[in-house]
Amino acid sequence: MPLPAPFRSLRLPVIAAPMFIVSGPDLVIAQVRAGIVGSFPALNARPASQLDEWLHRITAATQGCDAPFAVNLIVHRTNSRLQEDLATLEKWKVPLVITSLGANTEVNAAVHGWGGLVLHDVIDNSFARKAIEKGADGLIAVAAGAGGHAGSQSPFALMQEIRAWFDGPVALSGAIACGRSILAAQAMGADFAYIGTPWIATPEANAVEPYKQAIVDGSAADIVYSNLFTGVHGNYLRPSIAAAGMDPDNLPHGDKGQMDFGSGGSLEAKAWKDIWGSGQGIGAIRAIEPVADRVAALLAQYMSAQDELLGRIGMATRVD
Repeated sequence: MPLPAPFRSLRLPVIAAPMFIVSGPDLVIAQVRAGIVGSFPALNARPASQLDEWLHRITAATQGCDAPFAVNLIVHRTNSRLQEDLATLEKWKVPLVITSLGANTEVNAAVHGWGGLVLHDVIDNSFARKAIEKGADGLIAVAAGAGGHAGSQSPFALMQEIRAWFDGPVALSGAIACGRSILAAQAMGADFAYIGTPWIATPEANAVEPYKQAIVDGSAADIVYSNLFTGVHGNYLRPSIAAAGMDPDNLPHGDKGQMDFGSGGSLEAKAWKDIWGSGQGIGAIRAIEPVADRVAALLAQYMSAQDELLGRIGMATRVD
């Protein structure tokens, strides 16, 4: 299936993942201007009235750019802001909506009504089927190693099962932090790499400096997978857990019943403020640098990886 029009002029096949607290207008604008899809969670705009201000600013600042921007909606029953935020997205005709924690037919229909597209994030094939059945246009396959809320399946297994029946747009998430990994995602059948953690270590990110430096200093060994903090399994930086007075190697299990994405978002906000999310790919991030520079580096790595791969399989030159 051909890619939808908004995705055809990207500089690099990358969708920047929306990160709670971290992703705001500065980061999204920089991502879009650099030629990739920028995104942020609607719940980052607090109070809800701020969402309108953010969308006004982002829309104006990215006018004429080749890449679109996206807004993430938490479609969970505890998100008391869902309908209000959806109405604000409709006002600004947001081109791409990323939905999480519950596929919703009504939300999908509303987005389609203003001409937008919906990508739904999933952690396994059964959720993927439900999302498409309920009207999502595409999928975000969240595999093992992804930052923040993440699945536990191998990307090889997850992509194989999805591509056995679905030929629409798919982005793959899970420890993707270099150009070589972007190419690998495409080789597995994904149209895009879904990348979050590398953007934390940028001046444009809304993250405290110790968080940014922890990304630079860390490696996959520093990542802990737990559902303690929000009731949903996710990957977190070990040092931040220890700094909060807990033993990263002996965390109790969380309860799905504690999930709460209400307009106050106190539980979720506290979790992501004090306990820092991160994917397993942080070993590739060795400096805090502007988004434009990071995208340029990813592009150079991506092109180099194509040449290396074609060399390995016996072709002398890359086929553009």
